Amino acid sequence: MSDESSDHKQSRLFTTEDGDFDEDRAKADALPVEDGEVVDTGELADHQRYVEERGIYDERNRVNDLTGREWKFATKSVIPEQYPPAIQHDLRSEHGGQKPPRLCLALIQRFSKAGDLVLDPFAGVGGTLLGASLAEYEGTGRRDAVGFERTERWIDIYETVLERENADREARGEGPLAAQELRHGDCADLVEDVETDGVDFLLTDVPYWDMDKVEQTRNEVETRDSKLGDFDDDDRQTKADWLDEMEAKFAQFRRVVTPDGYVAVFIGDMYREQSYNMLSAELADRIEAAGYTLKANLVWYDPSKDLHVYGYPFSFVPSMVHQNILVFRND
Repeated sequence: MSDESSDHKQSRLFTTEDGDFDEDRAKADALPVEDGEVVDTGELADHQRYVEERGIYDERNRVNDLTGREWKFATKSVIPEQYPPAIQHDLRSEHGGQKPPRLCLALIQRFSKAGDLVLDPFAGVGGTLLGASLAEYEGTGRRDAVGFERTERWIDIYETVLERENADREARGEGPLAAQELRHGDCADLVEDVETDGVDFLLTDVPYWDMDKVEQTRNEVETRDSKLGDFDDDDRQTKADWLDEMEAKFAQFRRVVTPDGYVAVFIGDMYREQSYNMLSAELADRIEAAGYTLKANLVWYDPSKDLHVYGYPFSFVPSMVHQNILVFRND
């Protein structure tokens, strides 16, 4: 019988009185630890390397820069994360559909590598762009990002957010967030200037019909009214027209997304006219029809979201506290 490796012998020394592995003691002695055991770095394969505090990284990883331990966590289908107001939230919340930059960062980390190009064709106030910049300090390395936005107000807000946030970061002794490129115009036109296969990851929150054209205000009632417009108002797209438009645009985006590159799309379901509208399923069908393969439906559950009493006491109506994140691959 062969002798045990020195690292495995050491792992037995770092046990509690109950015989459990004492990870803190092992780390205090600067030993590499993975999944509750000391890593025998001498037994790693040629394509593996140990990354301190993060685990074992496989050099064959073409999807992202995550270690095996990080990858396992990232595959969870539910993201039960409350993202507190941050990065000039008061400014960004002028846009009714803004997404937390650190949530965007988490998705960018899952589906891209350091130095990759990330595209957001419906960029809004730039949550995706801010997430790509945050990766330089809070992730595995900065990504470059390009956003398209047809409402100049949202572009102005992104630029102001970046200016103010970097002033705050400087005051705290932190490095600045890189300025990303946010282009003004319709994505159907702007995407024509993007290099074929030039985008490594596409992350976006699709507009709901013409909601991005509706003036948003800080008045809670007016803002809520603008978000809850009916499908078939005379001055709005019908749902069918909206789905047609989304299919056409995602078909157009395929040219610029690298083969086997990933696409992640935020989409919330809706309750309308006493009926649940599973927009996520309908949109997924259309994006697949545009040529992509659906790989996952991640659910972002926001515990901080306010609950509303709908339907009581006559009918059950859900209070939406989640959004779907549809994940596709450009096969």
